[in-house]
Formats: sequence, C-alpha cells, structure tokens
Amino acid sequence: MENMSGSKALMKALEKEGVKEVFGLPGGANLPMYDELYKSNIRHILVRHEQSAAHMADGFGRVSRKAGVCFATSGPGATNIITGLATAQADSAPMIAVTGQVPVKMIGRDAFQESDIIGISNPIVKYAFQPREASEIPEVVKKGFYIAETGRPGAVLIDIPKDVQQNEAEMSFPDEVRIRGYHPWTDPDVLETERAIDLLLSAQRPIILAGGGVIISTAFSELQSLAEMLMIPVVTTFKGKGAFPENHVLSLGPIGMHGHAEANKLMVEADCVLAIGTRFSDRSVGTFEEFEKNLKIIHMDVDPAEIGKNQTTHVAVVGDVKASLRIMVKLLIKRALKKSDDNVWIKHVNEVRDYWRQNLKIHPGEMGAAKILRKLREVLPKEAIVTTEVGQHQMWASLFFDVIHPGTFFSSTGLGTMGWGFPAAIGAKTARPDVPVVDIAGDGSFNMTENSLATSVLENLPVIVFLVNNYSLGMVAQWQRTFYDRRMIGVDQKNCPDYVKLAESYGAQGIRAQSLDELGKAIKAGLKSDVATVIDIPIDPEEDVLPFVAPGTSLKDMILPS
Repeated sequence: MENMSGSKALMKALEKEGVKEVFGLPGGANLPMYDELYKSNIRHILVRHEQSAAHMADGFGRVSRKAGVCFATSGPGATNIITGLATAQADSAPMIAVTGQVPVKMIGRDAFQESDIIGISNPIVKYAFQPREASEIPEVVKKGFYIAETGRPGAVLIDIPKDVQQNEAEMSFPDEVRIRGYHPWTDPDVLETERAIDLLLSAQRPIILAGGGVIISTAFSELQSLAEMLMIPVVTTFKGKGAFPENHVLSLGPIGMHGHAEANKLMVEADCVLAIGTRFSDRSVGTFEEFEKNLKIIHMDVDPAEIGKNQTTHVAVVGDVKASLRIMVKLLIKRALKKSDDNVWIKHVNEVRDYWRQNLKIHPGEMGAAKILRKLREVLPKEAIVTTEVGQHQMWASLFFDVIHPGTFFSSTGLGTMGWGFPAAIGAKTARPDVPVVDIAGDGSFNMTENSLATSVLENLPVIVFLVNNYSLGMVAQWQRTFYDRRMIGVDQKNCPDYVKLAESYGAQGIRAQSLDELGKAIKAGLKSDVATVIDIPIDPEEDVLPFVAPGTSLKDMILPS
C-alpha cells in the first residue's frame, strides 16, 4: 500500500500494463493526469484532434495486439473520441481511452465542458468506467486492460473526474482481477470440432472463409496448415484480408461487395463453408437468405453471440479460433488422411481463378487503380504494414493489392470511418518503428485528418501516404453515377489543396507522381525518408470500382467491368 494521488496511480497502473506511449491532447479536466505524465517514463504523442488520438491508439492496438491508449479532456475533448471508440469496437480492436471529467460534485450540473461521456459511449464500447474515488483507479485500469484485450477485443473508456485525479489515497495495485459475468475464455468443444471435420470431409465443394478473427488471434499458420492438409481454397472477408497469403495457390482473395471476381463466383458454387472469425457482414455475403441457400455453414468464433446472428449455422465451434484450428489440425493428423491427386473441385477452382485473373478488365490508362496498386506491391517490402482510408481506394486495395505477409493489412471495415487510415498508420508506426508503414488514402478521407502530418513529423514517426487522388468523394460519386442517373451533388473536391505544398508546409516530403516510373521512384524515396511522405497520384475521376455487388443483391449478381 502506498499513498498517492489518483493521477499518479493512473500512471503507475499504465506502466504496470507495459504502456510506453499514449496519444492525446491536454485540457482543463485532465491537467492533473498530464502533470503526472510529465513526471513518468511514458512518452506522450501530441495530436491535433482527439479523434486522431483515438485512431492512433486503435492502429497501435491492431498491430501490437496490446491495447493502445489515448487521453482526452472532458466535454468536447471526450466527445471528439466517440468516432474512434466506435471504430475500434466495430473492428474488435483493443483500445483504452482515458478522459478527464468535471469534479464529482459538479457532475449533472451542466458544468463547463461537462458531457455525460459514460452515457454517450456505453452503446459503442465494450465497457465504460467512471471511478468516483481515487483508490479505485488501479483496479479500474487493470480491469480495463483485461476487458479490452481478452476474448473478442474492444474499446474501453475510463472517465476520471478531476478531483478523483487530484485526491490522494492508499493505493493497492492488483496483479489479477475477476469481473463478475465476464468469462472471455472458452475452450473449444472437441466433439463439435469432430462434427465440423466430418461435415468438411463429406462436402464436394468446400471453401474456407477467413475473417478478422484469424488476424486477431494470429492463427495464420494453423489456417494455412488446415487449408493445405485438405486442399481447400481460401476466401476472406475484407477485414480478414491478410489472414492468408494472397500469393498462395489456394488463395482466392476477398469476397463481397468489392471482392475478387473468382472469389465471389466460387463462393456461390460451394456446398460447405468453414467460416473462421467472421460475423457474416452484409458487405461480405450480400443477402443473408441467398448466401446460405445451398450452403452448410461451420462457424468458428470466440464470441458466442455471433453464432447464428446473421446466418444459419450447422456446426458451431465456440472458442479462440487459433485453439480451435489447432485442435482441428491435430484431429486430422490422427485420422492420417491422404491428399487425393484427382481433386475435381480444386481443378475447377484453379480454372476459374486463372480465367478471371487473366481476363478481368482494368482501366486502360497508365495510372489506373490496378496498375498503381500493383506498382506499390512491387516496390513495397512484403513485411510492410498497410492501412487504408475509406472509399474507392480502399476497395481497389481489396482487389489489386496482394497481402503476402499475414497480419500486415488494416482498414476500418465495420464502421467505415473516413480519416481513419492516416492516424492509424502513425499508431502502427509507433508500435512497429522497424518496418515501413503506408496509408493507402483517397483525397476525401485524407482531408479529414491531414493535420496528423504535424504529429508524424514532430514525433519522428515517418509514414507514407499513398494518395489516390480523383478530386472527388469517389465512392459517393460512383454510386451517384450508378444508382442516381448521374445526379452529382456534394462530391466535387476540385478545391483540394496542393498536397505537395501541404506536406512541405508541415515539414514533410511531398511528391506528385504522374507516371508509373515516377510512382516507383516516389515510393522508394518515401521508404528512405526520415519524415512523412505524401505521394499525390492524380487518377481518372470517372474510374469505377469493379467488380461490384450492389446493396440488397447476392454474390451471384456481381456486376463486372465491361
């Protein structure tokens, strides 16, 4: 037991959790914690907007698989992180947000910069805490990290009133915590795993659908072992992109609204799917009823609430998917199965895949989306980490940027948050300063958080912004062209800044690339740079993302480029 202030206890509790960096912005209600942060060994990374602090913590958490931490003050500071909390929670990213609050006696009195951040955030976080006594802080922090990082990861809010930060108390720092009603660890059921194996082996046209849960649990080798043992092709959700090497002979790439043509075509033909760590989003499967019409579904997930939520499940294996896959592989080894040299399904899969990879029409111009993203893949080291913003560029990345090294591709998929990718890339670079980090961006999304260039430069966190610039809100424009008879409104971004000058004004490097040769040189310059690099890549504003599965339709109704 040691007597100390609530703020000092907060720093000590964070240090005990291994926190070395926090992303944040100070204000009146969190100044006591900032005063203790000044005295601690924790590095503070100053942002220009609290939403970016949340996205940086999110990106840090996805890459490190340890909760990233952000600080914000009360009132508008706290409400500014709401989008970041919702984004992290939607994509099961471990994250802790610590907000200041008005003193306890002022709560509920409409005090200056007061907001009911607990009430506001409760629907979009995994859990929210508000300690009312300084002595509660160590246990609250321990519980917060435990909840954020275990089971299905998520976002946790810790809201600390200013007087609770200042008051002193005898502090006890627990090594373990128990939370009533929270039991995140579930051992996979061996009998259900056996049933899953039987169903897979009886199928004529099996397929594996890998979701984001594979990446969260780092079940890469287990997934690859299973696919190779049974010679089953692998598709992914967009969030699962990077769960399986996309240069592997069994890889078909992502399915869904902007999935690979071969992946969508073969998913429709399958008679059994092993779905691993996926929630069967409408963006992945189209209409729920049509998807499961002729399909037997085996669903593996750590979250029992996902079983049967969107799709009818024939066999459910609840538990950490890495453990579940490991058990499945061991059971298959015991059965001593031999691969068949005459696999009709795999022969057909190879034919369909090869046809679409050779015959899918792409934009004919030199700087079409397919060509610039393939150039990025050609130059970028395979271990580099890639984030994306949200929009056409994101879907072009789904189609044309192959992830070779598992677990190196991250995007805002559940909430689809524009402006996420750049601050998330800075968070990723903080977690992995030893590897290159690239944000595949669009002009619309980059405009939302470009002020994070200041953070990137001043904090020596150089990342590359691969800016696919069509001077418009491209995805909205595409929908207006396709579904609204070209009634274009609110999408023109021709008054965008000169991104080269913008980058240089922050002390970053700006390069405009108008040919593939210039683009290759620009990427290499970015990889060598000690500061952030913005590569402005003007493209045709009329280029659409295709293939495309329109909302309310099924994968078989995919629209192809003509």
